[in-house]
Amino acid sequence: MSLYDDAVLVLKGYEGQDELRRSYLDHLAAHPDGMWKACHAGHVTASALVIDPERGRVLLTLHRKLRMWLQMGGHCEPGDATVAAAALREATEESGMAGLTLLPGGPVRLDRHPIPSPCHWHYDVQYAALAPSGAVAAISDESLDLRWFPYDEVASVADESVVRLLDASHARL
Repeated sequence: MSLYDDAVLVLKGYEGQDELRRSYLDHLAAHPDGMWKACHAGHVTASALVIDPERGRVLLTLHRKLRMWLQMGGHCEPGDATVAAAALREATEESGMAGLTLLPGGPVRLDRHPIPSPCHWHYDVQYAALAPSGAVAAISDESLDLRWFPYDEVASVADESVVRLLDASHARL
């Protein structure tokens, strides 16, 4: 199965956010290259909020280009077999942590947001990743900083999309 086919299957099975989910599927139907950064009409991205439920905290990255505290994530790559694998790869690369596991049940949320030209949209498929006990984070080249935040501090440092992702992830825990 191709990454494109996996994305369509994941989105068809995703429950909730029906209008947004339909826009993702419509985009992919209109753009067979919609999984890749080269699709300037927009493309699917994969992200994961790294959670340490034992300590009630999440790991956020200060994105180098956007200068915002965000969950780990980014573009799908040809070696990604699934959207979930892309999200886990991104979370592992950007957190520097081995042993992350995705929260069962598939994506936690969808978030479509505009991005600067030449592209127009990121169709982000958002997961939650559980940090193994005692895991140590290591900053990547894509980040200015990497920091753990208690659940109740996230709203003071991150935008509403990250807060919604945290709320949905926490509800699934």
